[in-house]
Amino acid sequence: MSKHLIVGGGVYGAAVAWHLAKSGEAVELIEAGKLATGASGGPGRRGVRANGRDVREIPLMVRAREIWPSLHETLGTEPLFETTGQLQLIEREIDIAPAEARAALQTRLGIPSHVLSSDEVRELEPDVSPAIRAGLFCPDDGVAFHEKTTLAYAALAKEAGALLREGVEAEKLLERNGKVLGVLTTNGDEILVDGKVLLFCNAGVKGLVSPWVDLPVWSRTFLVAVSKPLENNPVRHLVGHASRTLSLKREPDGRLMISGGRPGIWDPETRTGTPIQKEVDLNVADAVATYPSLEGMQIETADTNHLEAESIDHIPIIDSLPGNTNVLYAVGWTGHGWAIAPAVAEMMANWVLAGQKPKLLEPFAFSRFG
Repeated sequence: MSKHLIVGGGVYGAAVAWHLAKSGEAVELIEAGKLATGASGGPGRRGVRANGRDVREIPLMVRAREIWPSLHETLGTEPLFETTGQLQLIEREIDIAPAEARAALQTRLGIPSHVLSSDEVRELEPDVSPAIRAGLFCPDDGVAFHEKTTLAYAALAKEAGALLREGVEAEKLLERNGKVLGVLTTNGDEILVDGKVLLFCNAGVKGLVSPWVDLPVWSRTFLVAVSKPLENNPVRHLVGHASRTLSLKREPDGRLMISGGRPGIWDPETRTGTPIQKEVDLNVADAVATYPSLEGMQIETADTNHLEAESIDHIPIIDSLPGNTNVLYAVGWTGHGWAIAPAVAEMMANWVLAGQKPKLLEPFAFSRFG
């Protein structure tokens, strides 16, 4: 039996560890901090969104959509996913035609979508601003608990025999004559493997593979603001916006999550983020401009403690290391990796078990950059 090493204890690492361990493989997972932190941590729930994705990711979402509704049954936990529908609000006339083209494309690829008129938008979201002209609606999108999902995968992986170790950080890949043999940790331990090394440590992947390949990715921390409980939360769906940096999620306790990609400031020494008050204010202003009844809303939490890796073309890089087919990596989720995680994790495990890269992952190869 070969031993596989997974670096990174987020949703990808935990899910792949489970898939491999339940197939009888020997698996060790190391995580620099705690499981289900990093990009898989943070407040509230994450969007499970097909609407508006890069066309190369749509087939992955089709498979993920098949998994999400019953994933809690597979993992033996409380329900994790809620179908809310995702509505991308359109405020500018010039955004309507592209939305119509996208709706047709998504529908053709297996993600039913349609453009709503102004009146139809208000049937779904009565409190939106009079400025909203239309909306692109994807009824089967939703939200899911990221921390609970990751920990459930990790628990089953451990139950299936995987060794999961927290507080163990990879410093570099061990190699001899260009061939990777395992990982050297920051405390000087060598972890040697005769199977695969799988790198799912997000912002840490670029440095680990840098002796072999220069990945066009960089790290960012994104703002997630959560309001105090609202007496009348006006947001009914997972809501995005075609021209504002805005994503809105209604939380079960009456709070509203406001995100969309505004930055924070990351401190690499303390590995913590600091919110930028101007960006918090701008996020809130966009929310109020879209839902005027949110005027006066108070922010309870402004979180920027979760570092993301962003790729130059905004989709992940999923590949093997040049000259080392035993090293697989996935990085550059650009904040969008959560929704496709169950599907991609399944495919990564199949890659390890079958020895061949799944076809649906081929568009994400490093070779697309030339």
